Amino acid sequence: MGMKTKIALGAVVGLVVIGAVSANSGDGGGDGKSDSRTSASSGENSGENSGGAKSDGTDGKSDAKPAEDKAVEKASQADQFKAFVQKNGTAAEKDAISHVTKVQGADEQNDILDAADVYTDFTGGIMGEGTGPANLIASAFADWKQSENGLVTVYDADGELLGNGEF
Repeated sequence: MGMKTKIALGAVVGLVVIGAVSANSGDGGGDGKSDSRTSASSGENSGENSGGAKSDGTDGKSDAKPAEDKAVEKASQADQFKAFVQKNGTAAEKDAISHVTKVQGADEQNDILDAADVYTDFTGGIMGEGTGPANLIASAFADWKQSENGLVTVYDADGELLGNGEF
């Protein structure tokens, strides 16, 4: 090999190593846990476990509102959706939402191609009674979740398509 070839090959290998290192030093959004997450969570716990006042002047105790948020997060996606519509929806949306039995895919969003499924207790498929309420359900879902490229599909009790909409 000539000297120029060795230098070019060394530069390519160097760039590949730098690229691999920078790709692995991301924000910890992958499947593995990063050290920064662990140290941040241990820093948060140290203020609460010490029993004293935190550095921000609070006593380290939280009010009931964060506990309510945790309860909503632990609720099923259908329950979260129903709670949102009960709080923010119109009367027609609230009536349509009472027929929702299951919601899937609402918590997994990447803004590339988000797909959510809403199952109801309506019968009759696209020619049945649930087509109108399905449009209301899809609209309410779009108010609840936002995505760059999302599609919500509403199904009846037999798994037949009732309607869909973008969110």
